[in-house]
Amino acid sequence: MFIPKKLKHRKHHRGHTKGQASAGNEIAFGTYALKAMESSWVTARQIEAARRAMTRYVQRGGKIWIRVFADKPVTVHGNESPMGGGKGAVDHFVSVVKKGKILFEMDGVTRDQAQEAMRLASYKLPVKSRFLEKVMQG
Repeated sequence: MFIPKKLKHRKHHRGHTKGQASAGNEIAFGTYALKAMESSWVTARQIEAARRAMTRYVQRGGKIWIRVFADKPVTVHGNESPMGGGKGAVDHFVSVVKKGKILFEMDGVTRDQAQEAMRLASYKLPVKSRFLEKVMQG
């Protein structure tokens, strides 16, 4: 599972997930991609589960790029803890995914293989997503 080596601040504010993705919203590396159609937090575990599903399906064929990284710490208080006592301890890490963000890219496989692998990966994610194919100009 991917977690940051180092953080500038140990605990973050929650922030908001409104609006469209302004960066990372176009296919940059591969031919096929999985694009988020809604905004949400995606945990490091969910990203890893989706990556495993894709890799297992293509069986060492092709190349996969992961375009999201869980770098936002989420804190949790213990159950039945009284009010006060400060902010809870860091429990897990999430990636803020906005609508239109490219989550995964793939190359070196057929269209059908890529589409099926992305479909399997999308089941592991909490966001609705869409399969994209890069259009070549020329």
